[in-house]
Amino acid sequence: MAVGEIRVEINSDQDIVIARQKGRILASELGFSSGDATLIATAISELARNIVSYARKGEIKLKGIHGSSRIGILVVASDDGPGIIDIRQALRDGFSTSGSLGLGLPGVRRLMDEFEINSQPGKGTMVAVRKWRQ
Repeated sequence: MAVGEIRVEINSDQDIVIARQKGRILASELGFSSGDATLIATAISELARNIVSYARKGEIKLKGIHGSSRIGILVVASDDGPGIIDIRQALRDGFSTSGSLGLGLPGVRRLMDEFEINSQPGKGTMVAVRKWRQ
């Protein structure tokens, strides 16, 4: 495990709450404003909710990162679930296969500064997002 990396196993709604809290604490420790800490916590919550809804279990990793002249937070959500068949469609506002509002991935992409997704049907999904401190 990398130094300073926080791992939260995601298996239930309670784990979503724990991941969100740990993300908010880490963001505060890294000097993010309370508003940005809330945005980060919301993104973590959405990513963890997707794990519970679609894959049943997975993991959220949180880590403080240092760029050449800036500090940020890296959030990686990963699972071995069914994967996403059409990533482009999944990133459209309002698209949902679960009957939800479909705010998940498009919302996360808007809340964070960098967004990366890799998914293979039948093999799972990995979403990595970064937010940089202003």
